[in-house]
Amino acid sequence: MSTIMAIPNATGAPGYTSDLPCNPKSVQPARRLVAEVLRTWGVPDSADVAELVVSELLTNSINHTACAWAKVVVELRQGSIVRIGVADGSHASPHLRTTAETAERGRGLFLVDAVCWRWGYDLHGWGKVTWAEVQVPAADKSR
Repeated sequence: MSTIMAIPNATGAPGYTSDLPCNPKSVQPARRLVAEVLRTWGVPDSADVAELVVSELLTNSINHTACAWAKVVVELRQGSIVRIGVADGSHASPHLRTTAETAERGRGLFLVDAVCWRWGYDLHGWGKVTWAEVQVPAADKSR
């Protein structure tokens, strides 16, 4: 079972986090978390892109790491930037890779790259956070 926690980020703007098991059944709760946070911040029209992003980042962790749990983090930055991150215990760096036209998998980070302002990852002693930033209309920082 996941728990959603409100957290302040470095700028004092709100953020939300949820720990989820690393399995495909966690993608839907992650999408719901992101959509609810964007509704709370008054930018529900950006939910489709943000839900796609969290789906792809979490699926990447599920498919390419041996993680048991992942942490989904949604933060508001600079009023019009939403950062969506997925933390896992792996030190493997995510990267864009070439896939065959007929391949059914392997395009997740290309999708993220196409719909986001920017994306990247931060390595830590315990693992990494893969993140993507989505530009949204000015959000309500008080929520």
